[in-house]
Amino acid sequence: MKAKILLVKDDDNLGNVLQDYLEIQNYEVLKARDGVEGLDAFKVQKFDLLILDVMMPRMDGFTLAKHIRAHDAQVPIIFLTARGLSEDRIEGFKTGADDYLTKPFSSEELELRISAILRRSQTSVKKSNEKPASNKKSFQLGNFEFDPVNHELRIEEERIKLTPKETGLLLILCQNKNQLLTRQTVLRAVWGKDNYFFGRSMDVFITKLRKLLKKDPRISIVNIHGIGFRLQLKDE
Repeated sequence: MKAKILLVKDDDNLGNVLQDYLEIQNYEVLKARDGVEGLDAFKVQKFDLLILDVMMPRMDGFTLAKHIRAHDAQVPIIFLTARGLSEDRIEGFKTGADDYLTKPFSSEELELRISAILRRSQTSVKKSNEKPASNKKSFQLGNFEFDPVNHELRIEEERIKLTPKETGLLLILCQNKNQLLTRQTVLRAVWGKDNYFFGRSMDVFITKLRKLLKKDPRISIVNIHGIGFRLQLKDE
C-alpha cells in the first residue's frame, strides 16, 4: 500500500515538482497551497507523513503543526524552509517535527529522509503491536503509571497523552532507571541519529518530561553535564 503524504506548499512551481517526483517514487501525494488548506485536508483524511513549508500565507507551518499535534501526536512531520537559523530549527522541533530541510535541497534528499522516517514510524508501530518479551506493558514511577503502548502517562484520574518522542524518551529512561544514559545513546535510540539540532530537540523534550513528572517530587531526571541523563526515584 502506498504511503500517503500531505504536502503543504504555497509555491506552486516547487510544490508541483515535489509532488510529481514523490508520486514517481510511488507515494500518494495531496498538495495544499497554505496552512489553512492543509489543516482542512488533515481533518478529513488520514496521512502517513506531512511535509510543511514554514513561510506561508494565512497560516505558517509552525502554527499548522501545533494545530495538528493537538489532534495527532504521532504523524511524522518534515519542515521545509528557506531560513537556516538554529532558532527556527529548534522552534520546528519544539512543535513536534521529525526532520527539517533548508532550501535549496534536492528531491532525492527529501525522498531519502521520508523513507527513513517512515521506516522508523512503521517499526515503532510494529513494536507497539507486538507483545513485549518481558510482558511488561507499563511502568510504575512513584505515583505515575507510564503506558508506552498507548502513549499515556497516568496519575490518579488524569491521563496525559504523550508524543512519540516523549514516549520514546521516557521509555528508554524507564528501561534504564537509576542508570546513566549517554546523550549519544538516547539520540540514536529515539531520534535515529546524533547531531547538534537533534541534541537541542532532546533537551526540549527532557524539559517537558520534567514538567510532567514534577507532580511527584520523588521523581527526577538528573542531567550529568556533558555526558547524559539518569532517571531517579527517591526511596528506591
